[in-house]
Amino acid sequence: MLKIQLLRKMRFPNVFILLLIVFITCALLICVNFFTIKILSANRAYVNGESHYSKGQKDAARHLITYLYTKDRNQWKLYKEELSVPQGDGIARKTLLKAGDNQVARDGFIKGRNHKDDLDDLVWLFVYFKKVSFLAKAIHEWEQGDNLIYELFTIGTEIDAKIKHNALNPDEQRKFLEQISVISDRLTINERNFSNTLGEGTRKIKDLLIITNIVFILIIVCSICLYYSIMVKRLLTSKKEIEVKNENLMLVNHELDCFVYSASHDLRSPITSLKGLIKITQLEDSVLQIKDYLNLMEQSLAKQDQFISDIIDYSKNKRTQIIMEPVSLKELFEEAISQLMHIENANQIIFTKELLVDQIHSDSLRLKIIISNLLSNAIKYADANKQEMFISIKTSFNDGYNRIEVIDNGIGIKEEYKDNIFEMYFGTNKNKGSGLGLYIVKEAVENIKGNISVSSESSVGSKFTVTIPTLYAV
Repeated sequence: MLKIQLLRKMRFPNVFILLLIVFITCALLICVNFFTIKILSANRAYVNGESHYSKGQKDAARHLITYLYTKDRNQWKLYKEELSVPQGDGIARKTLLKAGDNQVARDGFIKGRNHKDDLDDLVWLFVYFKKVSFLAKAIHEWEQGDNLIYELFTIGTEIDAKIKHNALNPDEQRKFLEQISVISDRLTINERNFSNTLGEGTRKIKDLLIITNIVFILIIVCSICLYYSIMVKRLLTSKKEIEVKNENLMLVNHELDCFVYSASHDLRSPITSLKGLIKITQLEDSVLQIKDYLNLMEQSLAKQDQFISDIIDYSKNKRTQIIMEPVSLKELFEEAISQLMHIENANQIIFTKELLVDQIHSDSLRLKIIISNLLSNAIKYADANKQEMFISIKTSFNDGYNRIEVIDNGIGIKEEYKDNIFEMYFGTNKNKGSGLGLYIVKEAVENIKGNISVSSESSVGSKFTVTIPTLYAV
């Protein structure tokens, strides 16, 4: 067994972890590519929107200059119509900065002649990435452009007022023309900077995407290679394990021989005793003495019955496959108590239960063996000299372990026996047990990856504690 445990410790990482890494990496790769494409799509929409912004501003300036010299009201109308394009984008920018995504911002983008199918990408990129360096710089250029658009709007309002009152002279016309030209030149620079900034951000995203794809692909390739390497090495390890198991099988056979020898002796002992009692009884005439002999026979048979029951439990624990399933501790305790009430003094014992945990996921056969043997011992070794005999049963959960406690105020265990009570055929009182009970309990607990401990004081009582992990690791 020790060699097998050492081989298991040498085992390689769980291959399912590698498959999980591959799955997660693929999922991350898909997500990264999806969001990268979404960002690039939003960048493209902003560049497209900038072209409408720029064209609207230039057309508005052209119509305003024409209106300045022709005083044609139709040109004024066209000026306002074209100027509303950059103004709409400006409304969207201000709204998104102050309130986030809402209908006002979306209406502003529509007014700026952006396509309705691009609205989600435009809003998403602005809301979630406005503090990213390249987009923050672009938004700053956008803000400066909106300020110049407002200046153009103010000049247009002054020109319209002058024309309406016939107060426009040639000198003022030249001054307004010069102001419009300066604003247009400055707007051209802002619009160029805006597009260049978005282009620079797009190139950085493209480079980052390439690097990310290379890294993720390398992770996937390395994980798959490691997976196949581990599988090959596990085949070689399995071969070694088979050899070790063959050695252990020989040890088990030796243990079995020893067990059969001891078991046959313990099975024959009550039979020999019965034969002797029967012969004595046949020679006895006293009814009272015959009854005494019969009681002795009954005790001898009860001992043999208990020993056979322990052997059956031992065999089941050794041979039966572990099956993890939902188990009710409450039902197991109630069943065990009802089956053990035939034991002497059992009906005089007060049973108390404090079950903070009932349903657990474990092996019902092993739990039944554990609970039955612990309760059986507590009843057999009860202290009839005490005014009140009790057995307390508690269950709880702590740090990933289910905890079972069986506490009694029986005769307790002497200090010199505590280190040996879980050994095969060790018993503090052979008349009360076979010496297999606690050995079987320990084996059953270890089979379900649990632990058992005992604290006891002679003439005071005993406390057996079983801890069982909530997750069974093979």
